[in-house]
Amino acid sequence: MVAGTRKTHRGHTVHQTRHLMPGLLLLLTAAGCPSTDQPWRSRLYPEDWTPAYTDAEGGFLHDFSYAGYHNGEAEPPRATGPVFDAVADFGADATGAADATSAIQWAIDAAANAGGGVVHLPAGLYRCDGMLTISASGIVLRGDGAAATRVYFTQGRGMSNKSHIIFRGALKREVDIALLADGENRALTVQVVDAGDLAVGDEVSVGWVITDAFVAEHGMTGTWQAFNGQWKPVFRRTITAVDRSKRPHQVTFDVPLRYGAKMRDEASLRRESGYLAECGIEELAIANAVDWDAAWDEVRVHAITFQAVKDCWVRGVESFPTPLAGAKRYHLQSGGLKIIDAKRVTVADCRMAYAQNRGGGGCGYLFEVSRSNEILTRDCTAENGRHNFIQNWDFGTAGCVWLRCSSKGSRNVQGRHDPIGLPAYCEYHHSLAMACLVDSCTFTDGWYGGNRRHWSSGAGHSVTQSVYWNTRGGRLRSCQYGLGYVIGTTDVTVRTTLFGPTAKGTEPQDYAEGCGRGQGLVPQSLYEDQLARRR
Repeated sequence: MVAGTRKTHRGHTVHQTRHLMPGLLLLLTAAGCPSTDQPWRSRLYPEDWTPAYTDAEGGFLHDFSYAGYHNGEAEPPRATGPVFDAVADFGADATGAADATSAIQWAIDAAANAGGGVVHLPAGLYRCDGMLTISASGIVLRGDGAAATRVYFTQGRGMSNKSHIIFRGALKREVDIALLADGENRALTVQVVDAGDLAVGDEVSVGWVITDAFVAEHGMTGTWQAFNGQWKPVFRRTITAVDRSKRPHQVTFDVPLRYGAKMRDEASLRRESGYLAECGIEELAIANAVDWDAAWDEVRVHAITFQAVKDCWVRGVESFPTPLAGAKRYHLQSGGLKIIDAKRVTVADCRMAYAQNRGGGGCGYLFEVSRSNEILTRDCTAENGRHNFIQNWDFGTAGCVWLRCSSKGSRNVQGRHDPIGLPAYCEYHHSLAMACLVDSCTFTDGWYGGNRRHWSSGAGHSVTQSVYWNTRGGRLRSCQYGLGYVIGTTDVTVRTTLFGPTAKGTEPQDYAEGCGRGQGLVPQSLYEDQLARRR
C-alpha cells in the first residue's frame, strides 16, 4: 500500500491508502462478508458523538435527525376538526359504478373554504375518471384503511407529467440577500451584509448559481449542462434567530447546511412563501393502471404528488390491483408517490407496487424525491418498479432519510414488448444529492450512487456525503463524489472500487466499515439515535 494525503472538495484533509493490488481490492469490497452479531460501534459514531465530530482522516457523519414532519420532533397527527364525508355529504358513489371525481373534489373544496378539515372517504370502491387537486393547507384526505377504502383512476391518455392526486402549493421567492462569507458545511448560520426585515419563523432557501466554476470544480464540464447559469434553492430552511448587533448580520437556521455555499457561486438566501402545510393523505389504497398501450404511450404519470409543501405526511397508503379491464391487474401506470420542492415530510407505512410502464424517461419510480430537503420515508415497501426508491432530477435534494424500507423487483424494462427487462436498483439519480441516509433497509435488488455521466440529460455525480447504515441484502454500489459511507452490512454485496466509468472523478474511495457485521452494529438505527440525542 502507498499512503498519502489530499484535500477533499470542501477543504478536509483526507489520508488516503492507495492499494497496489486492485484485484484484491475488488475482492474485499465487492464480495459478500460472513455475518456476525457481536456488538460494535462505528469509528465515526463514538458514544460521545456530536454533530461536529470529524475523525483524523476527515470523515464525518451528518446529523440526519431533522428529517420528517416538523423536523422529526413530532409524529404526524391524527387530524381533528370538521369532517367532510364525501359520500354522506357530497354524494360520492362508493360502489365503483359511477365517477366520484366531482363529488370528492367538491368535498375537498368545501374543506378548503372552511380553513381545513378531514375529507373522509368511507369504506368502499371509488372510481375517478378525472384528477383531484388540493391547493389549501390543513386538508387531510382519509380513508378507513387500505383494505377498506380503495380509489382507482381511469384516465391514462394525456397524463404525461401529471398526477391523479396532487397537493400543490404556490411557492414564491423574494430577492436575493447575498452571503458575505462562504456558508460552511454543517453550519447553522450564515453571514449577510444586511438581514433587512428577516424575522424568526421566516421560510428561506439558501442556494447558489450553477456556475462554470462550480461545474469545473466537480469535474462535470460538458456533463452538467441542463441547469448551468441558474440559481438553485439547495437548502430549504426556517430562520430561528437574526443577529443585527454587529456587522455582518448573522442568520441562524433550524437545520444545518449540508455543503459549502460559496460566494464565488453567488451564494445567497431568499425568503419564501406559499408552501402548503399540515396536509396529509392516509389510510386508503390507490390505483391508476390503465390499458397496457395507454400506459406506455405516456411518461411520468404519478398516482400522488406533493409539490411545494412543508410539514405534511403520507401514512398507511398502498397501491392495489386496479379493477379496470385491460390493465392486467397492475397497480400503477408508471409512478407511485412523488415529493418535489418540499421539506419536512413524513411518509410512513406505505406500499407501492407493480408499475406498468417501467421504461425510460422517468417511469417506474415508486417512491420519488426531487429538489426536497429532510424527507423521511419510514417503514415503506416498494416492489416491481424500475427504481423503487429514487432521488431524481435537478440540484437541491439534501438531508433525506429512508428508514427500515424494503425493496425488491427493480427492473429496467426496455419497452412495451419487453417481457423481462434488466435488473435495476434503487438509486441516487441526478445532480449531487447531499447528505442523505439509507438506514436499516432491506433489499433483494440494491441501491446505487455514482457518476452517471451523460445519462439522464447529464446526471453526472449523483450523490455526496451520504450514508448506508445497517443495510441488509442485495447490492450496494457506492462511488460518491468526495466521501460516502457504507457502515454495517448483512448479506450485502458492496462495491466501492475506484475504477470504471461510474467511479470516474469520485476519489477518494468511499469509507466502508463493518462488512457482514450489521447485526451487531450499535445503534441499529443512526437516524433514531441521532433524533434521541437531539431531543
